[in-house]
Amino acid sequence: MLTRARVSVVTLVIAAGFAACAQPPDASTAPVPSATAVPAALPILLPKETRLSNVKQLTLEGENAEAYFSFDGAKLTFQSNVAHKCDQIYTMNIDGNERKLLSSGDGRTTCSFYTPDGKSIVYASTHLGGKECPPVPDPSAGYVWPIYDTYDIFKVNADGTNLTQLTKTRGYDAEATIAPDGRIVFTSTRDGDMEIYSMNGDGSDVKRLTHAPGPDGGPFFSADGKQIVFRGKHMSKGEDWNRYNVLLKQGLWKPAQLDVFVMNRDGSNMHQVTKDLGGSNWAPFFAPDGKKIIFASNMKNPRGGNFDLYLINVDGTGLEQITYSDTFDGFPMFSPDGKKLIFASNRHSKKPTDTNLFIADFKW
Repeated sequence: MLTRARVSVVTLVIAAGFAACAQPPDASTAPVPSATAVPAALPILLPKETRLSNVKQLTLEGENAEAYFSFDGAKLTFQSNVAHKCDQIYTMNIDGNERKLLSSGDGRTTCSFYTPDGKSIVYASTHLGGKECPPVPDPSAGYVWPIYDTYDIFKVNADGTNLTQLTKTRGYDAEATIAPDGRIVFTSTRDGDMEIYSMNGDGSDVKRLTHAPGPDGGPFFSADGKQIVFRGKHMSKGEDWNRYNVLLKQGLWKPAQLDVFVMNRDGSNMHQVTKDLGGSNWAPFFAPDGKKIIFASNMKNPRGGNFDLYLINVDGTGLEQITYSDTFDGFPMFSPDGKKLIFASNRHSKKPTDTNLFIADFKW
């Protein structure tokens, strides 16, 4: 979730699942997309997107997002609803082949990430709260995202066996990513606010890293494991804070005016990277050298769903637009060597609500 979740270009709403979840199909019968080279007649790559080349579309239909590289750069984890009523976790090679269903098909899942040795994957799931997809928010609530308190973080072998629960505290626990030394960072509402925490790979030694009033989340470690980048909105305890808390107690969040922050892995030396840009700036990820951050933003139309990818120096200087589609581009991640970029987009979709995964060579 955005929590790191998909944004539909038509509704600008996080896809939150459907009313009920059917029994999952056998993984062998699930649709398997193949990588698609850019057809000359179809403008997947736009003229201004000069940092990108050799773009391949990895998924062909449905809602697919949050694709993240393994530490060796050979595999991807991602979430998709193409064969289910709500998101499940898959793995595949970076060419889109050998796609495999990892999660059980029960509940809703999100935010998967390989361990450094490539033998396991962590992800969040609501399945302990029920096998069906959790209910979507009532439309009368307006533009809000669900923060399901039935989400917990699990670890599973890369072949889908030996599912182990890592978090057991009441409240939303999700958005887990991992440092090179195996330390996990994640988002939780266990203390009444959306904050960032870290823990050992077995779920022990939980430490709270952020303390500012307002929603913090979507954390990623730098390649050296020394820093964490995340999205947040820090607010004074006034009217905005009260409205935020009323929704949060209902398991809802109305995201707006988000910014990118960086802190040390222990939560110290926090500073805001994006300033006075407008809109929502989120889904940040470090470049391999730790000097730049790529992120998604609708700064050019803060009330719209046209998100593009931007690159910025860690000190907030040198802002550069990377993608220029007239729809949604988000969830960027560099490969460990920095030569490739994976991202989700509504471009080149069969339906306006489709979100697909694209991989491209990146020019530095």
